[in-house]
Amino acid sequence: MKDSTGSMISFNRPDGKTLEGYLAKPAKTEGAPAIVVIQEWWGLNDQIRGVAERLAQAGYYALVPDLYRGKSTVEEEEANHLMTGLDFGDAASQDIRGAVDYLKTLTDRVGLTGYCMGGALTLLAANMTPGLAGVVVWYGFPPLEYLDASKITAPVLGHWGTQDAFFKSEIVDELEKKLRDGGVNVEFHRYLAYHAFANETAVGPGRISHTQFDPVWSERAWDRTLTFWGRTLWAQR
Repeated sequence: MKDSTGSMISFNRPDGKTLEGYLAKPAKTEGAPAIVVIQEWWGLNDQIRGVAERLAQAGYYALVPDLYRGKSTVEEEEANHLMTGLDFGDAASQDIRGAVDYLKTLTDRVGLTGYCMGGALTLLAANMTPGLAGVVVWYGFPPLEYLDASKITAPVLGHWGTQDAFFKSEIVDELEKKLRDGGVNVEFHRYLAYHAFANETAVGPGRISHTQFDPVWSERAWDRTLTFWGRTLWAQR
């Protein structure tokens, strides 16, 4: 990571338990909005810290809650084990809600974003976290039966790869329809790309099959994301 502005902090969940997270701060903190960033199944690693740093460099507080409690991996089998062992309901309603609540002590405008596993958790948490200003989902699909779109009050931006072997275009269409039918202001973009196309480490041997970083589409998605955050998090300030 270049120009690191982040450090580990502790914050409280709604149930009073304490959780750690990585907080990156913008150069100008006064009046800065904030974004909760949810990890992929690899854990709180350098790559997701880098996402937080990039958002901080763009002018936002960015907090990555440590959902795996200090564990991370580069091995697919171990990542699957860690993800399987995660209580998604608890993570969405307690860990992520706690991160949002913490950031609300710093600013009145908080957004939520996540990648892959974190994208699914982003939508689940948006379903049970009031007061969010915006939501950005990167190729992460929640079980639709657990998603109550009528409870999502923030606008939603989504990025999807049409070559994604995990989330086919048909089910992405189904998710989009459910959100629209629930009254959500939703904007989905589809790219000729594979799963994890915005993760610069998703290349080469030893990484999960069917993933591939695409610098062109990643940059396009980031541009759209920063435009979205500019519209949702800086509005009415």
